[in-house]
Amino acid sequence: MNPTVVISSRGEDRLRGGHPWIYRADVVDVRANGGDVVQVRGPRGRTLGWALYSDRSQIALRVLKHGPSESDAAPVAETLIRNRIAAAIAFRESLAIDADAYRLVHGEADLLPSLVVDRYGDYLVVQTLSQGMDQLTPVVVSTLIDLLHPKGILARNDPRARVLEGLEQRVDVLAGTVPDTVTITELGLTYDVDLRKGQKTGLFLDQRENRTAAAAYARGRLLDCFSYHGGFALVLGRRCRETIAFDASEEAIARVKSNTARNGVAVDARVGNVFDELRGLERLGERFDTIVLDPPAFAKNKAAIANARAGYKEINLRALRLLNPGGTLVTCSCSYHVDEAAFAEIVYDASVDAHVDVTVVEKRMQGRDHPVLLGVPETYYLKCFILRKVG
Repeated sequence: MNPTVVISSRGEDRLRGGHPWIYRADVVDVRANGGDVVQVRGPRGRTLGWALYSDRSQIALRVLKHGPSESDAAPVAETLIRNRIAAAIAFRESLAIDADAYRLVHGEADLLPSLVVDRYGDYLVVQTLSQGMDQLTPVVVSTLIDLLHPKGILARNDPRARVLEGLEQRVDVLAGTVPDTVTITELGLTYDVDLRKGQKTGLFLDQRENRTAAAAYARGRLLDCFSYHGGFALVLGRRCRETIAFDASEEAIARVKSNTARNGVAVDARVGNVFDELRGLERLGERFDTIVLDPPAFAKNKAAIANARAGYKEINLRALRLLNPGGTLVTCSCSYHVDEAAFAEIVYDASVDAHVDVTVVEKRMQGRDHPVLLGVPETYYLKCFILRKVG
């Protein structure tokens, strides 16, 4: 008999609406173990679909397939996973990405809930962020080996999301060998990446297309805030006469310096708290023609929204004061809990307090290799506005 979970009428409405998550509050009856692929039934006993079940997370079900399958037999999870990974890879190959580091599988948006796969040249990094997907790791790994023949596959299973699933946080080599540092190329630039300890799976791969777009407007003096490994500083710095980059991490700034030396781009990389540095630059009367604000997520949960709004407003206010008339501000938020409308309102409030007029040149989002699934706002997290200071 198939493992089964019965959900409430509210859960059924949510599932029929196309959202792939069912929360624990809408689970009525469970006849399954954590990590099982389960048959999801409605309150009247009808099969609604198939899902990964978690007995620990508030997200109890992550839907793999909507609707009943033939003879009500459980879908062959291995075949489904293999086919969807193959489709995700084929889509990325169709994008003609100007890099050998990019996202291959973007979780729910590739109909592979809680699975992330990133490519770094000849190496792959995998994250399985739910009990069910963690149990399917052997299928994921064998599929990636069959389709891509990587030199090595690393599991970066250290995100906090795994704790909520009752899973261990760990970093393991799943196949082949993975060196301490991997060299990749992006937009004609070369980077050294630490896949074991770097942010996310090594680099922030979702800003590549925004850097290309922003470079079209970059000129004069450039200030890159929250620089991390220097992605914006390097791409935009090739078009600017002077570039200053700030990050609070000494390790990140050391990496910026290494990357700039490798690529022959002049960047004055400095360790510093961006909030303090922006105020200090304003006091000194400094001015810039191009400013990039690409902070980490200020709102990692709903409780942090108020402080996040204040933080975003502060850095945008300071940046607008430092920006020359006619200059370009590239401002970003990767906080899912601050949506596009809210972020636009924050930036507008900052412009009012700065007593300047600002026009929107471009509104952008995460790169195409990080697709957004319509109806699932959780997959739309990165907002990037390219703005012009009119006066």
